[in-house]
Amino acid sequence: MSTVTHEQDLSGIKPVPILIAFLIAGFIGLFSETALNMALGRLMIELDVVSSTVQWITTGYLLTMGILIPVSALLIQWFSTRQLFVASLLFSIVGAIVSGMAPTFEVLLLGRIIQAIGTGLLIPLMFNTALIIFPIHRRGTVMGLIGLVMMSAPAVGPATSGLIIEMLSWNWILWLLLPFLLFSLVYGLIFMQNVSTLTKPKIDVLSIVLSTIGFGGLVYGFSLAGDKGWADVLVISAILVALTSLVIFSFRQLKIDNPMLDLRAFKYPMFSLGIFCVAATFMIILSTMILLPLYLQIGLGVTALAAGLVLMPGGALNGILSLVVGRAFDTHGPKWLITPGFIIMLVMLWNLSNVTTATSTLMIILLHSGLMVGVSLVMMPAQTNGLNQLPRSLYPDGTALINTLMQVSGSIGTALAITIMSASQSNFLKSVADPADPTLVSTSLTAGVQTAFILGIGLAASGLVVSFFIKPSR
Repeated sequence: MSTVTHEQDLSGIKPVPILIAFLIAGFIGLFSETALNMALGRLMIELDVVSSTVQWITTGYLLTMGILIPVSALLIQWFSTRQLFVASLLFSIVGAIVSGMAPTFEVLLLGRIIQAIGTGLLIPLMFNTALIIFPIHRRGTVMGLIGLVMMSAPAVGPATSGLIIEMLSWNWILWLLLPFLLFSLVYGLIFMQNVSTLTKPKIDVLSIVLSTIGFGGLVYGFSLAGDKGWADVLVISAILVALTSLVIFSFRQLKIDNPMLDLRAFKYPMFSLGIFCVAATFMIILSTMILLPLYLQIGLGVTALAAGLVLMPGGALNGILSLVVGRAFDTHGPKWLITPGFIIMLVMLWNLSNVTTATSTLMIILLHSGLMVGVSLVMMPAQTNGLNQLPRSLYPDGTALINTLMQVSGSIGTALAITIMSASQSNFLKSVADPADPTLVSTSLTAGVQTAFILGIGLAASGLVVSFFIKPSR
């Protein structure tokens, strides 16, 4: 009887316009995530802040999403698709206006946090809605489209914002987002339909508090570690408190009748294996996104705009391939995509661990593009195959878990990469006659970057082993 009702509920749904609304809004939201990265140097001067402070423009964004995304599984069961979609766009619009008008760093950070609330609401909602409105045999293609948006937006962000900064002020990065956000809101108001079933489960306040401290504390602790180092008291305290909260949170979710985030999704083996592959790949992506710009600008001496342009082909290729990979997943399943993907990543990361100050930018473009090919073969197939094994009632929890672990693993990957790079750079300088020699800056940083890529090699090797156990789930 429930199956018949479900089919009747979806009989009037127009999936394509709904997907388009999400894709437009999702692109702008994820573009916003990295858009201000190229303006950090300018912001330090204009707003009179130091580098450790200005990094909160990115860290605050990630922290907000890390706190909000776990709660999204609960919000999706309490509020309709239209309500959450409109709310996410309104937060994004208000956040862009506040950030664009910011006279001080504190106001800019507030605007960024408001923007992050919008993106944090939108991304899990987009995945959950796609799982509901599209049948299982079309999900690979649909997830490929979502992958196109998720990977191309951060890829074009640095180069586009670099160009805007060269021609206008940093504020224009935010002002130029507004027309697209307003268009997304109007389009969504016209075409967005309610597709989820509202069960309105009992809200467990303690679970929300534990989740906020746990996931938020992990992102905060690891983000702080990249700047202050692992021996810092605040870093150690934040990570220990976060891990303790997550342990208590996990036990509570398994015991209460209406969990905020249903961890029983991990009982499905393909979901667990898929989430591991996604987390490992996302750590590789974010660690590479912080190592390569540093290497290009300091190791090879190219400008910020040129560095953004060097990384753009790989991001664009990743986005385009997501469509092809999505169709291949629908036809052939995940096995023959994920394993070769990790092999390609291993080869490219090994070569990136051998870069020098004499390596050409063309070689970096080729290696980064190759790495992104491997990423394309893993990300969406692993994610889609994992979610396909879950029953419909666990879709909100599954999407929330994957997106939360992506944020957490991203912050861990970034912190570890910076730590390994800094330690290796220091060891290199200890071995030379004159560590203060300015000509050694590029050489020492390159040595640090070489060592830091070993993290990616280890992650890709782990993912390769796990990929042998992945089977198609229908």
